[in-house]
Amino acid sequence: MHFPFPVLLCDIGGTNVRVAFAAAPGEPPSAALHTHTHHCAGLAEAMDAMAGHWPQPPRSLIVCAAGPLEERRLKLTNADWTIDGPEIAEALKLEQGLLLNDFEAQALSLPALLPEWTREIGAARSARGGLRLVLGPGTGLGAAALAEIDGRFLPLATEIGHTDFGPTNSEEEAIWPHLERVEGRVTAESVISGPGLVRLHEARAACRGVVAEPGDGVAVVDRALAGSAEEIETVRLFWHLVARLSGDLALAFFATGGISLAGGILPRIVDLLGPADFRAAFEAKAPLDHVVAAIPTRVIMSGAGVLAGMAALAAHPERYVVDYNARCWRQPR
Repeated sequence: MHFPFPVLLCDIGGTNVRVAFAAAPGEPPSAALHTHTHHCAGLAEAMDAMAGHWPQPPRSLIVCAAGPLEERRLKLTNADWTIDGPEIAEALKLEQGLLLNDFEAQALSLPALLPEWTREIGAARSARGGLRLVLGPGTGLGAAALAEIDGRFLPLATEIGHTDFGPTNSEEEAIWPHLERVEGRVTAESVISGPGLVRLHEARAACRGVVAEPGDGVAVVDRALAGSAEEIETVRLFWHLVARLSGDLALAFFATGGISLAGGILPRIVDLLGPADFRAAFEAKAPLDHVVAAIPTRVIMSGAGVLAGMAALAAHPERYVVDYNARCWRQPR
């Protein structure tokens, strides 16, 4: 497999599109350009709008996007985009391209993360060998694992956000009846996401017979960072649920290589994190709490990691276990 350089690297979520330029293998990607997903009709239009910003015409494009992937095609879960890789390759006159699920790409980026891009939660713990896991809330909720086999990296994508998610203590039991259902369900994503933060805040207020101040997830976070007690309590609960789900997935995947938390929300609210409370919720997995207690947890503070990870894949595709024959936009020669 070969990705001709220069390569464009594109990270697409339900809200934002970020694109960086990699001129040659081993060179760090450029600073990312940014637009909003809903400002463009699709990926080809977004790429056209940025075309004049690159020093050379790109020859390849690697894209990660938030939604379930079917080989060369992906429908965004939280935006009205369908990405068809071969069509994009033709429209943009590219020699090669690859489409990844967003958290599949997050998993692939874990080996490329620099220490200054992350922040440990609680006392430092040394990661053992084994599966690594990355998860995080944004417009939706994503999670993926990364295995290393004979020096090659194998990503394991999931749709864990769409599994059922219930209460485990009296505080949560009081809140759950007031939660807005999404298609009749309370899922992990319906509470652990930007819209989920709003649902939690409104449900906490409804428990007390009051109406929450209106606003989206950004407004809830802004008010919490400004010191509003009610929003701080909502963020505290949000962190608790992130920790609880992280511990569950640590056991489900036996992720002794460590848990990394990504997404657009958590870096903004990390200063409201209680590390000891987070670790207590994360480790409360009796009778295997001693197993989870040894697993390190950290927050990815920079969005540069996923773009750097895709650049590393473009430079050395042989190090990654990806079915290039089935998924690349042009048949490998």
